[in-house]
Amino acid sequence: MKYYAGLDVSLEETAICVVDDTGRIVREARAASEPGALVQALNQIGLPLERIGLEACSLTAWLHDGLREAGLPAICIETRQANAAMKTMPNKTDRNDARALAQIMRTGWFRQVHVKSRQCRLWRSLLVARRTVLNEMRSIENVVRGILREAGLKLGTPGRAAFAGRVRELAEGVPLMTQLVEPLLEVLASMLTALAGLTKQVMDLVKKEAVCQRLMSVPGVGPITALAFRATIDRPDRFRRSRDVGAHLGLTPARYQSGETDIQGKISRCGDELARTALYEAAHTLLVRSQKWSSLRAWGMKIARRRGMARARVAVARKLAVILHRMWSDGTAFRWGKEPAEGATLAG
Repeated sequence: MKYYAGLDVSLEETAICVVDDTGRIVREARAASEPGALVQALNQIGLPLERIGLEACSLTAWLHDGLREAGLPAICIETRQANAAMKTMPNKTDRNDARALAQIMRTGWFRQVHVKSRQCRLWRSLLVARRTVLNEMRSIENVVRGILREAGLKLGTPGRAAFAGRVRELAEGVPLMTQLVEPLLEVLASMLTALAGLTKQVMDLVKKEAVCQRLMSVPGVGPITALAFRATIDRPDRFRRSRDVGAHLGLTPARYQSGETDIQGKISRCGDELARTALYEAAHTLLVRSQKWSSLRAWGMKIARRRGMARARVAVARKLAVILHRMWSDGTAFRWGKEPAEGATLAG
């Protein structure tokens, strides 16, 4: 007889359900959401467990590593697939969710999620922290712009370093305006210092990471994109083909096909948002700002002329994902290609 366990993890407590290979519930329990407590609870059940399923969440990587270190067959499964099975339950409770996860483990109807190494998770946390500070700075800057517009003052597009000085210059002659914007400018100054510190951490990490240095040889790819791709992929050997990386990051079109209906929509956006955004920004840099010729840029510009810049950026971002993975797997550098002769260009 084989046994399967489902763990519904919440912040404080985890619901546990164990079923046999016929689907009959054998044991149910609850334990604190900590590796030691879960290992003890599962060992006390005293049954040989074939698979132990955890739904992907913020605590999953920590708990998964702890269960694996204890020799238990823990598996992290995709959230969307788990939710589809849980919707079959009439009532949503932690107990029912654990039962649904146990049945998923028994039937094998799940997609296993790769649990990244601790180092990659820390790198990703650094990038998320930096992006959060940057997004909040933009929000506060927009609030300041809105306050100035109430008095008919148009800020324009000053650089981030010159932003505070320009605001003070405009607000100086307007009563009460300085009192309104000064606290926000002080917050911005503090956040600018924090952003510089986080950016320096990224730069220092990239200088020591050989893989990131190789990825940065691709035009348009800077330290942020290289580290985001490195932290998201973790191990290149988990992808059988390089072109699978684009789909993994949500850069391929979603498709709906049923009978005579066959619709190809926008990109799925089902993968890691951090890496997808970084690749999209790298594609924009390559197409708009890069001055050096490369076969990749020439390919992207050809798409831009035919289908528009927005679609070209997505196509180049997908191509970048494939190229970066292949370079990482093979240990090769980026090949710029040969620029066509001027006569051949004019003829084309």
